[in-house]
Amino acid sequence: MNDAGGLNILVLCTGNSARSILGEALIARKGADRVRAFSAGSQPKGVPHPGALRLLEREGYDISAFRSKSWDEFAAPDAPRIDIAITVCGNAAGETCPLFIGAPVRAHWGLPDPADVAGDDAAVDAAFAETYRLLDMRVRAMLTLPLETMTPAERRDALNAIGAMAGAA
Repeated sequence: MNDAGGLNILVLCTGNSARSILGEALIARKGADRVRAFSAGSQPKGVPHPGALRLLEREGYDISAFRSKSWDEFAAPDAPRIDIAITVCGNAAGETCPLFIGAPVRAHWGLPDPADVAGDDAAVDAAFAETYRLLDMRVRAMLTLPLETMTPAERRDALNAIGAMAGAA
């Protein structure tokens, strides 16, 4: 993976199939002129959750590029420098992250897992829509910040405050 200008943001969750995929999509779309977004998990499921893919397709994303992958990819020598790592589930927040190139600022945006919702596609889709809404609110707040000029401590504090917004788990 090559490195481009701007900040690189890695969204982490255990399975990298639901919340982190949605976070990657939102950050990539809304921050395209300022940041690059990635997602990964400590124990990737191997494929994105069907509910996540349905939602992203409804929102007009090209879903062909989304895949569930290990965070080990981002600790490799040829990986992009990660400036910010955001955990979106409780499990990943407490896990020992690999040593990422660039010693990123870490923040936590814990949200309930829509993949845990039982029921028909409508119930699952409603859970994914709510998670998407909560992540969208956080991404918008993040992108109002002067991320490029903030110190690492300022970034960490501001991003963690965003993580405590409505709907935090």
